Amino acid sequence: MQRILRSHTAGIIGLGIFDSEVLPSSLVEIAPILRVANEVEEYNPRVAYLCRFYAFEKAHQLDPSSSGRGVRQFKTALLQRLEKENELTLEGRVKSDAREMQSFYQHYYKKYIQELQNAGEKADRESISKAYQTANIIFEVLKAVNMTPAVELNCEILETQDEVVQTKKMFVPYNILPLDPNGANQAIMQFPEIQGAIYSLRNIRGLPWPKDYKKNTDADILDWLGLMFGFQEDNVANQREHLILLLANVHIRKFWKPSQQPKLDERALTQVMKKLFKNYKMWCKYLGRKSSLWLPTVEQKVQQRKLLYMGLYLLIWGEAANLRLMPECLCYIYHHMAFELFHMLSIDPMTGENVMQANGCEKEAFLRKVVAPIYDVIAKEAKRSKGGISKNSEWRNYDDLNEYFWSADCFQLGWPMRADADFFCVPDKLDFYNDHELANRYRWIGKVNFVEIRSFWHIFRSFDRMWSFFILCLHVMIVVAWNGSDDPSSVSYGDALRVLTVFITAAILNLGQAVLDIILCWKAKQNMSLYVKLRYILKVVSAAAWVFVLSVTYACTWDNPPGFAQTIRSWIGDDASFPSLFILAFVIYLSPNMLAAVFFLFPSAYQFLERLNYRIVMLMIWWSQPCLYIGRAMHESAFSRFKYTMFWALVIVTKLGFSYYIEIKPLVGPTKALIPTFPWHKFFPHAQNNIRIGACVALWTPITLVYFMDTQIWYALFSTLFGGIYGAYQRIGEIRTLEMLRSRFHLLPGAFNANLFPDEKNDSSKRGIKAIFSRRITKVPSNKGKEAARFAKLWNPIITSFREEDLISNREMDLLLVPYRVDRELGFMQWPPFLLANKIQTAVSMAMDSSVYGSDLRERIEADSYMSCAVRECYASLKSIIKHLIQGEHEKQVVDFIFAEIDSHAEAGTLISEFRMSALAHLYRQFVMLIEYLMENNKNDRDQVVILFQDMLEVVTRDLMMADELDHIVSLVHSDLDIRQPFTSEVALRFPVVQPTEAWREKIERLYLLLTTKESAMDVPSNLEARRRISFFSSSLFMDIPKAPNVHSMLSFSVLTPHYREEVLFHLHDLEAPNEDGASLLSYLQQMFPDEWKNFLERIGCASDEELRESEELEEELRLWASYRGPTLTRTVRGMMYYKKALELQAFLDMSRDEDLMKGNEAMESSYTDNSRHRKFR
Repeated sequence: MQRILRSHTAGIIGLGIFDSEVLPSSLVEIAPILRVANEVEEYNPRVAYLCRFYAFEKAHQLDPSSSGRGVRQFKTALLQRLEKENELTLEGRVKSDAREMQSFYQHYYKKYIQELQNAGEKADRESISKAYQTANIIFEVLKAVNMTPAVELNCEILETQDEVVQTKKMFVPYNILPLDPNGANQAIMQFPEIQGAIYSLRNIRGLPWPKDYKKNTDADILDWLGLMFGFQEDNVANQREHLILLLANVHIRKFWKPSQQPKLDERALTQVMKKLFKNYKMWCKYLGRKSSLWLPTVEQKVQQRKLLYMGLYLLIWGEAANLRLMPECLCYIYHHMAFELFHMLSIDPMTGENVMQANGCEKEAFLRKVVAPIYDVIAKEAKRSKGGISKNSEWRNYDDLNEYFWSADCFQLGWPMRADADFFCVPDKLDFYNDHELANRYRWIGKVNFVEIRSFWHIFRSFDRMWSFFILCLHVMIVVAWNGSDDPSSVSYGDALRVLTVFITAAILNLGQAVLDIILCWKAKQNMSLYVKLRYILKVVSAAAWVFVLSVTYACTWDNPPGFAQTIRSWIGDDASFPSLFILAFVIYLSPNMLAAVFFLFPSAYQFLERLNYRIVMLMIWWSQPCLYIGRAMHESAFSRFKYTMFWALVIVTKLGFSYYIEIKPLVGPTKALIPTFPWHKFFPHAQNNIRIGACVALWTPITLVYFMDTQIWYALFSTLFGGIYGAYQRIGEIRTLEMLRSRFHLLPGAFNANLFPDEKNDSSKRGIKAIFSRRITKVPSNKGKEAARFAKLWNPIITSFREEDLISNREMDLLLVPYRVDRELGFMQWPPFLLANKIQTAVSMAMDSSVYGSDLRERIEADSYMSCAVRECYASLKSIIKHLIQGEHEKQVVDFIFAEIDSHAEAGTLISEFRMSALAHLYRQFVMLIEYLMENNKNDRDQVVILFQDMLEVVTRDLMMADELDHIVSLVHSDLDIRQPFTSEVALRFPVVQPTEAWREKIERLYLLLTTKESAMDVPSNLEARRRISFFSSSLFMDIPKAPNVHSMLSFSVLTPHYREEVLFHLHDLEAPNEDGASLLSYLQQMFPDEWKNFLERIGCASDEELRESEELEEELRLWASYRGPTLTRTVRGMMYYKKALELQAFLDMSRDEDLMKGNEAMESSYTDNSRHRKFR
């Protein structure tokens, strides 16, 4: 990761720092000049002064009145600095400024550019490009300086500059793909899919170029589109790279072959085109227009035509700016421009020439004639909003402007778009809704479908289904509790009819909703179409009619109906079955709801109908909801709906049961007893009925409020219950503490290889609940070193990143790391030392007390898997190290015999009975001393090492082993008179180790940690953030996540980082400046992160704060440390660049061979991982 730094100039006066990247927005053009001044100041301060002076002049030309934000302050500070630098640099000047610039230009060309040219392929492309850009800027300053004394430039400098200009064109700045001629040898350009896409784009046969245009040899389809439609050159370059990467990524994901030709697959082209034009085709179908995507009948021209259509769309999108927030507006623009493209490729039968597009071929014609007019409308509407404080009905936002293109009326704009169209008319006055003449005169379109009005009625309207359902349920519960009983068999026919009155209540609520819709959309009446107005009117009429019909038919069921109902009853006839008539009425009333319930059960059928554009289907949908372009056929799956319905059914049933038996039913008896018996007339003789009603209201109001509000409580209870069950099945939060991590760490390698490593044998068909119950994470077998090596390559970068962020110390990092190199001699997994901490000391103590444990010692050690691994690894490592150090023939025989005896007794299970374990502690201390000598590897310690080996031999033979083995060892030692003092000869012992390898050092350091570490595993790491990250990562491995694909099958993705006025990197002055409380930002960060500050000092090698402040070289490290803990862009970029590291790791694990996995971390430095990462990450 390249560090994000501010290149700055050493200041002479107060504000002496001028960033070449952080400048006022109106002066960004002078950033390269200031950058060059910063670079050359060390070598020639006078040239740096002239560059800054030229930058000041150019800044004054760009903004003469200093109207831009921060421009006046910048100019003042720069001018003050120039005055100081002029005095200092004039003292040492020998030549005139013109001669000085000429001399420096020639010097720079010879020293940098010619040396890079002579280096050939060894030269870095970035360095070459930067050198040519710097030389071009120096020449620009040279010309400005020469204008004053009128000194002529010699021919050599002019020829040199011509060469610089021509060569600079060959090093075009790029994002990912170097498409200039000098970029063909770059590694990313060697991929077959990239080459195939480039070759296809450069197929320009048959394209009508202008007669006076001289096209380049590498011209492609996008160059032709940019020329003919007037797109900007930078936009063409960006979209060229964009289209190539889209085609290449789809090609490699879907149709990748190990050995393929540099040819673009037609299926990849079709898939990208289908995805790009999905919305456009739907838009054309919705408006009843034919698509402008017409392909030729000649097969050889089909690919070129597809690329032309896709390139045109991407160029429109790339230059649309804020119009990208109006996708249907872009569809309208593309519809006409694609139609023009089709005719441009055809021959006019009248003139015999190609048809030219309507907006002309001038430079930036698309920006000026298409984007700018629409953008002006957006800007005017934004101005009318007054920063968002104006009423929503008085201005249009992006969505409102985009809704204009959901109707066929948008084609009234014409092409080229008419400047006098209604869409572009924006009045200055705001009160047009109250003045219809003003609205008609200005022809302002306004809102089309919905106008937001701030009203408390939105509480009901936004949740109308919920409120209506609760009101209807309350109605039913009151009726049942008032007239019914607990015995269902005792319910009478009259009671059932009373319950059915709930449909009358439903009709009344629907009427209220219809009236409320009209009220809330009243201010959009001027812009509503006739069909929308008709829908609102019919909704009100229909709702009112149903209220009348249901009320009358129910009233007719009474024995003594009121007068109007009696009249209706006489019309129908007294012999008619009026209850059946009422039932028939509410069945007809419910028929639309029944149809909606069927569609709810079968969402695919409703989605299919919504996609259809037939008149009868649109009429049905028009009645149920507004006819909008977006939001159609956007529904959850049937299973998701089933889960959603079951959850809310349980919540509602529980809530209604509780409300009926606890809230509603207990109030019915008191209410019945209260109304007829209580002597209200004695207290209020003139208001008996009103008082009774008031008493009932006072009794029912609190319960009714609780009834409507307690749904939140039931939802919280059920969501907690179901969330806990779902989380348990999904294994969310499987590891929450380090103790849980320690107990499950042996499962992490298996979980990683099962989830994050692509395996063709994995059954990807098991997903959801089936996968939850079928997944089993098993421990990695001891003989699978490749799986363990993969996990080490994943785990160790995580730990090293913690150290780079100063979350852990050096010792904690050593305790958390897994060996990079797999020791095949061990034959089992090597766990990180923090899991094996204090295990060896405990095992030695248990062995010394073998008299207590007896034959159960082995079982007790093996019961703790980590202790067993620690003992086996230490023994195997010590055995390997000792055999590597001992070179003498007789010494080897002695050592081989000792290890053979130990191995044979350990295998037979007689090690405790045949060896005296009381001497093990002394031997353990000698082993620790040996490892310390090996870590130092000092030649002066050879004599001590010899004595140490003799002591270990004596302890083993005299104190540890029995008499039978001792006699054989003595005979081996004294078999030769020259070997009475073992390990003393030069060839007997290999110490010091000559040129120890990285694997040897890693083994020694790990063994030392295993032997000496006594910290508890619960204390490592001690930083809370490091613990949280490790726990989160470990838990995610056990969750039901999708299987990781191969790198070539991954989707390409981009990371966009918005940046506006945030701090890029804290300055040292800002860190040390005290605030109003007298505390600086740096001291605050030190108090907030004391352990991370201590780790930071350890990393940079400083013992205290004073030592850090004395070193100017560590200033940058201090600023970075503080910036990573503040709201800066540097912190964001670091997090973003972790994606790059993750992709490099994924590519290595995906493409590496088995022998590469067994090697150390340097195997990850191969070039193909970097290339694969570039193909996927932008």
